[in-house]
Amino acid sequence: MAAVMNDMRFDEQVAVITGAGRGLGKQYALLLAARGARIVVNDLGGSVTGVGAEKDTAHATAREINDQGGEAVADVNSVATPEGGQAIIDTALETWGRVDMLVNNAGTVSDSVFDDMTDARLSPLLDVHLKGAFFVTRPAWRVMRKRGYGRVVNTCSAAGILGAERMSNYGAAKTGLIGLTRILAAEGADSNIRVNAIAPIAATRMLDYSMSSVVERNDPVAAAEADEVMRPFLDRLDPGLVAPVVAFLAHADCPVSGEIFTVGAGHVARFFIGRTKGYFNPRLSLEDVRSHLDEIRDEADYTVPAGPADEMAELFNAIMAQ
Repeated sequence: MAAVMNDMRFDEQVAVITGAGRGLGKQYALLLAARGARIVVNDLGGSVTGVGAEKDTAHATAREINDQGGEAVADVNSVATPEGGQAIIDTALETWGRVDMLVNNAGTVSDSVFDDMTDARLSPLLDVHLKGAFFVTRPAWRVMRKRGYGRVVNTCSAAGILGAERMSNYGAAKTGLIGLTRILAAEGADSNIRVNAIAPIAATRMLDYSMSSVVERNDPVAAAEADEVMRPFLDRLDPGLVAPVVAFLAHADCPVSGEIFTVGAGHVARFFIGRTKGYFNPRLSLEDVRSHLDEIRDEADYTVPAGPADEMAELFNAIMAQ
């Protein structure tokens, strides 16, 4: 694979990428491999809803990387069990003896209005998105802590951060990853482990599925009209344009941890959790909340607490200022 004239390389480092056989994960794998990383391409090859398994999907991407002069190995273990997560990391350790980067990208969708959201739709998404990230990160974490170095990139979604109809299962699972990201960032700080999250927007099978779910499935005319309106926008959502942000967050030079970045079509921005100045009354009543709701919600002079200690400090300052 031809060398890229750029200082940000990953020579001899090992990256584990889940869901790397297609879509976004494949783009991450190709870019990191082009910059010198050795790649564990994990993918079961299932459908966007998690049905079936085409195990050649992971092998095909690994072959593509190897054919271009890179180094990659396929892995077809499931992220959804502790044993599967351990096996994925063992693939990296048995092949190259190290794990430097982990990108938790594997995921499925199963949209439905909340009235019809059953455990059969909820549990599989929690297993893959939230538990999957936990099960793969935990064995990788032990390796990273021992070495005093690591980079973890999780995948969240605007569907959970901002809310999207028909996606209560997906949004809940993805937003759980924000909490995991923030906590691991705090726990890994002393070991030079940086953990961040992305909320990608890209033209993938998952986006196509979710968009089709909001159009009446028995109305092909409505579906065609929606596609005509959205196609110029969708054509710009190249999954390859998300990969540079993932690669940066996985690089040794990445200076941030515990942050969330929204990425799409070459645009990058940061989501953050803010706190309004609020309203204080040591004799707070129900009616006070009603009367001062605008002040409570006023976004002027907001702050961005870095953690629970900052939140407690702000509460302390508000109390003591009276």
